[in-house]
Amino acid sequence: MTLKRNILLAGAVLLASSGLAQAEMMATTVNDLNVRSGPGPQYPAVGLATRGSTAVLDGCIEGSRWCRVDVNGMRGWVYADYLQVDRGGSPVIVEQHRAEIGVPVVTYETTASVVPAEPQPAPGDELLGPVGSVETITPPETVRTYIETNPADTVRLGGDVVVGAEVPADVTFQTIPDYEYRYTRINDRPVLVDPGTRRIVYVYQ
Repeated sequence: MTLKRNILLAGAVLLASSGLAQAEMMATTVNDLNVRSGPGPQYPAVGLATRGSTAVLDGCIEGSRWCRVDVNGMRGWVYADYLQVDRGGSPVIVEQHRAEIGVPVVTYETTASVVPAEPQPAPGDELLGPVGSVETITPPETVRTYIETNPADTVRLGGDVVVGAEVPADVTFQTIPDYEYRYTRINDRPVLVDPGTRRIVYVYQ
């Protein structure tokens, strides 16, 4: 009886342990994005998480779009707009469904070794929209030449400047002669945008 009871107890412990393991919130990156050492674009990137990477979501800062994740062997911070989780068999964007999916709240304390280069975007600040699918393009060299000879004023927006991100409605674009895409400069990065969807289709390095 004692042996049987010990086996049953051991089984219960294993079930409980597996339940704890399954309780981790898993997310998927919806596009290539930088994983940063702190919750802000001013913090250096610790690496790049490729589109479709599986991440363990620790939680997000209350009142902020920044979330802490473990992804591809890296631990750092990414925007909730670029993470999705499974909810009832359907993928949903973390930022849009934080309350329903019960995302934990985490905190972050700055260290003296990191000095913000610019103010961290606060809730309500202009932010690049959620990433969507776009057609991959390779712009002709004439487009780069036009951009270099017709520089645009830079627009400051929160979030990583990546292909597929949606540009806010109040940002204006420059027309490029004889070319279907438009041009603007976001956070000092020249980008090409589809004027119909307002999504970034190319980012110049």
